[in-house]
Amino acid sequence: MGGKRQKNRVASASEPESRGESPSDGTRGTEPSAARRDTKSPASTEMLMEEVCQRDNLKTALKQVQENKGGPGINGMTVDKLTAHLKEHWPALREQLLNGTYQPTPVRRVEIPKPGGGMRKLGIPTVLDRFVQQALMQILQGLWDRTFSESSFGFRPRRSQHHAVTAAQKYITAGYRWVVDLDLEKFFDRVNHDILMARVARRVADKRALKLIRAFLNAGVMENGLVSPTDEGTPQGGPLSPLLSNLLLDDLDRELERRQLRFVRYADDCNVYVRTKRAGARVMEGLKRFLAKKLKLKVNEEKSAVARPWERKFLGFSFTSHRVPRRRIAPKALERFKERVKELTRRNAGIGIEEMVERLASYLRGWRGYFNFCETPSVLQRLDAWIRRRLRCVVWKQWKQGRTRFSELLRHGICPTDAAMIAGSGRGPWRLARHNTVQAALPNAFFDSLGLPLLAPG
Repeated sequence: MGGKRQKNRVASASEPESRGESPSDGTRGTEPSAARRDTKSPASTEMLMEEVCQRDNLKTALKQVQENKGGPGINGMTVDKLTAHLKEHWPALREQLLNGTYQPTPVRRVEIPKPGGGMRKLGIPTVLDRFVQQALMQILQGLWDRTFSESSFGFRPRRSQHHAVTAAQKYITAGYRWVVDLDLEKFFDRVNHDILMARVARRVADKRALKLIRAFLNAGVMENGLVSPTDEGTPQGGPLSPLLSNLLLDDLDRELERRQLRFVRYADDCNVYVRTKRAGARVMEGLKRFLAKKLKLKVNEEKSAVARPWERKFLGFSFTSHRVPRRRIAPKALERFKERVKELTRRNAGIGIEEMVERLASYLRGWRGYFNFCETPSVLQRLDAWIRRRLRCVVWKQWKQGRTRFSELLRHGICPTDAAMIAGSGRGPWRLARHNTVQAALPNAFFDSLGLPLLAPG
């Protein structure tokens, strides 16, 4: 009886204490998914590995691994050698997969800079392990994805970061103008293997598949020539890790749905939208207890907060404080963008303006493809003007001497009087780049002709 009372106390502590968080008729269009999602997965089959080894599934997995490219694992095999390797060794590999004796290789540890600072640890499996993971993931995702929450957007077919940001925007528009911004501390490094495998075992009856997934989790990590065991975490870098993370965090989604809260989750980034700060504080404390007790996960206190949505960032975006909020680029995302553009447009880069624009254009097109989703085009217009000003500085610096500058200005159609005045000016490149004469010599059309893409639409 005492254990039951304790369990009830834990459950009640995680309940929302504000009636304002219950559904209301006025917000039916933004209701969270009902907590009646099917808990039974059709993955409960003892023939799962036979599906994994089907020809069509393997062909799709091979194509995906080749398209993803990526570096080699610890054995040095590159993606372009995978097809030949499979032609020679596939019968033996297939037998290992079907009899449950396949042994993954330790992953290669690499570190890459995080956008917000610090380093992110990645584990790069061998190309062959990536192929096996991809084949397994495709079957499991086809069976599991339909059971996941409608409010979960990360690493799922036909769902994107833009969809997640749009869902958050709808909740804010509906009057849920406080956000519980949850950041899980080192989530991918701290996933508890036993808790994760318990959730996998609820959906998978094939013991060979369970053994294989556990083997991937425990494969170990090679760093500085030494292999270390892995008793927790799902190394980022393999195709299977995102799906397993969604499976584990499905417990969080179900808890949020049970409490009828409005939330958006993309991988380990989770935002819960409430009406009041007080309700947000209660939700935050309840979720901390739930995550620690049920999943053994810790909330990052420094990066998590209860705040106004326009004071926080979500997937690189934020929102305006208007009654109908607009999507805007988060300040930190703008800072990172400017730092990268500065790196690509250094005046002493030692390359011609044509090559510089070509390198810059590649970055701008990728950035624009994501952040053009914002609804504040004036910001993009100002960035376009700033970029062109930096490029004019580069050209002016490359012209170097006054005599060269004079002749180049003449060649670009400037009259001798104006050319002589600007060529002999002692002002710095940044100031001169805004001068009418320099802008006339190097108009927007000049950079367009070099292939510089615009960020602002139209």
